[in-house]
Amino acid sequence: MTPQRYIETRLSQYQNWYDTTATRMKSMHLRMRTVSVVGGALVPVFVNLDLTFARVTATVLSVVVVAAISLESVYRYREQWKNYRSTEQLLGHERVYFETKVGPYRNLSKRDAFSTLVARVEKAIANENSATLNVMTLGGQVDADVQPRAVPAARESETAEK
Repeated sequence: MTPQRYIETRLSQYQNWYDTTATRMKSMHLRMRTVSVVGGALVPVFVNLDLTFARVTATVLSVVVVAAISLESVYRYREQWKNYRSTEQLLGHERVYFETKVGPYRNLSKRDAFSTLVARVEKAIANENSATLNVMTLGGQVDADVQPRAVPAARESETAEK
């Protein structure tokens, strides 16, 4: 496999997937937080209103707040967002370092530089998978240099065309 093909079929694919997924996780995290904060602030208002619909509204809002907090604690959108974004950024840095021959790629032959790129990219992907598993199963905090989850493999049509 050539460096260009690896970058196009593997590195770019993962980078795009992490970017898209990080954006989605951030959006979900912010939605859940907004629902929790706004709903939590409105419940006491409705409890203290002397209107017929206020009690039902306060109850419904309370259920929605509990659901949002519970879903956030199960899916851990914030942690996933951070992990995916960190991995996407790391892959981008590796690509730039490789293409400009700086950092770990300085003074390496083309073959050694490519081998180093593949090893570092695949390690980042594996670390991210491991981190997502830890976040989702153990609920623990994940270090910033470790990230999570599998990216779909290159489609056969993409690899056959190249």
